[in-house]
Amino acid sequence: MNNLEFIIDVVIIALLIPTIIYAYNLNKSLNMLRQNQKSMAQLISALNEATFKAENSIPKLKSVTEHSSEGLKEVVDNAKELKNDLLFINERADSLADRLENVISSSRNIENQSANKNTNKADLDDRAAAELELLKALRAIK
Repeated sequence: MNNLEFIIDVVIIALLIPTIIYAYNLNKSLNMLRQNQKSMAQLISALNEATFKAENSIPKLKSVTEHSSEGLKEVVDNAKELKNDLLFINERADSLADRLENVISSSRNIENQSANKNTNKADLDDRAAAELELLKALRAIK
């Protein structure tokens, strides 16, 4: 029986060696986990604080957004009114330009008739050129 006891002791020793190595590695891992647990707690605390600040900032951001949108709405409304005014002015300018063109045409006809009655042709050309320049300036404003 001595041999059997010896063999059993050797088998137990052979099984205890890997168990001791595994327990040593497990102990190292647990120590590392405990050390990292403190830094993990600090990280979670910082994350909670950042989340709290973000949640508190949301109502302020909504308020600022609503205020900005109201100001932007006022600007857009003013721009629409100005657009309507400019369209009205543009229509009036077109109408006036057409009327002026008709007056110039009729004036040229009258001047051509009076030119035949010994009117100075150079004066008429200067006046017609000035009227054309006025028409061009009015159309450029459109």
